[in-house]
Amino acid sequence: MHTPQFMPVGTQATVKGVPPRDLQEMGAEFVLSNTYHLYLRPGDGLVARRGGLHKFMCWDGPILTDSGGFQVFSLSEFRKIDDDGVTFKSHLDGSMHRFTPEKSIAVQENLGADVIMCFDECPPPNDREYNEISLRRTHAWALRCRQSHQRSDQALFGIVQGGIFRELRERSARFITDLDFPGYAVGGLAVGEHKVDMFNVLEWMDDALPKDKPRYLMGVGEPTDLIRGVARGIDMFDCVLPTRLARHGAAFTRDGRINMRNRKFEDDESPIDAECDCYTCRTFTRSYIRHLLAVGEMLGLYLMSLHNLRFLMNLMSHIRAALHERRFDEFARAWLERYERLKISGAIPGI
Repeated sequence: MHTPQFMPVGTQATVKGVPPRDLQEMGAEFVLSNTYHLYLRPGDGLVARRGGLHKFMCWDGPILTDSGGFQVFSLSEFRKIDDDGVTFKSHLDGSMHRFTPEKSIAVQENLGADVIMCFDECPPPNDREYNEISLRRTHAWALRCRQSHQRSDQALFGIVQGGIFRELRERSARFITDLDFPGYAVGGLAVGEHKVDMFNVLEWMDDALPKDKPRYLMGVGEPTDLIRGVARGIDMFDCVLPTRLARHGAAFTRDGRINMRNRKFEDDESPIDAECDCYTCRTFTRSYIRHLLAVGEMLGLYLMSLHNLRFLMNLMSHIRAALHERRFDEFARAWLERYERLKISGAIPGI
């Protein structure tokens, strides 16, 4: 894949409402699926019997699966954490399950993604005492993931944790990079902390992580955050945001986010974004899109999802071109000033 790259999220082995054909046409190169959800339904064993995720979901590009750790900690009504792993209750039927580092790797090997993730704990970002405890556990689990990983056709990425605390983050980066993974994720961000804290962590990681291996910021998809993340050395992003916003009627445009359910678009014959080349913007008016959303037609959600995803694909393509031509700072400043309608001064990493 080309980097920097935004990866659409296909939680249940599908990017919601968008078939693989459309993903390929809009320029998506990499998609993400969710270990926790696919383990519960339809089961990683079934996916393995069907030839793995690529064949199961008819996507021939690269796939990344997360470890399931975030969902275990965020979705389960009951969970018990110990140094060996996590016992949790399914959010679907209340059945009890247990994930250990070895179990997470085994499930991901069954799913057959190209990039898989170490099993880690995602602690509250602002609790220093708990982050100290959690970090030791995450580091021990990373070792166990590395030891249990068997498939040579999968790249196992390590995950740096440590909340919003510089000393913990840098300690984690040293430990995880010493294990010499082929790539590294910055975890535990975009989970409720202030944006300034997130960008501070990314600046610390820009110096702490290897320059010659990909860096992955998990769960970030706001256009402005993508630009600011790239400015701090991030290569890979994923988020449900573009399709989730689409389902609520929100659309990305070069002049900021707009609510397509707004009545002011009732007679608007312009596209969602006149500068966008997606099928939605080439073909349909704001008036028509608003009508579809107002009456609850499925086509409206599909067309909105196409637009939001293509908007981010276009943004990443422009970022890559700007980097290649050594004009990223100029591009980023102009793009952010227009999108946020603010005058920006100073170096881009400090925005």
